[in-house]
Amino acid sequence: MKLGWLWFALLAAVVIFGGAWGITTLKPGLAPSVWSSAVIAFGVQLLAFAIARPFVKSNPIAGWGLGSLLRFAVVVLHALVGIPALGLESGPALMSLVAFLFVTMMLEPLFLRS
Repeated sequence: MKLGWLWFALLAAVVIFGGAWGITTLKPGLAPSVWSSAVIAFGVQLLAFAIARPFVKSNPIAGWGLGSLLRFAVVVLHALVGIPALGLESGPALMSLVAFLFVTMMLEPLFLRS
């Protein structure tokens, strides 16, 4: 395993779980919605990174595109199935999920080649 994956996982964990901690410190009532989104976002980011990584040398945009499709599908599934099933507040759950995915997706290219 190359170090890029490990460093990306570490940075994603810090950004996502640190963000969730910060949000829920300010608004404790949002904790179930935000923390569930944080856990989902972290898992999705690791999977998307694993999907994009093999494409780095041949077609990096295709790899990143596949990861983006995965992220989009997860947001839609969470909105339609996850939030109602878990009884979460839809606004905070979706906004935090999208924010966590977007921020860590922007960091992803820094680690794909390493």
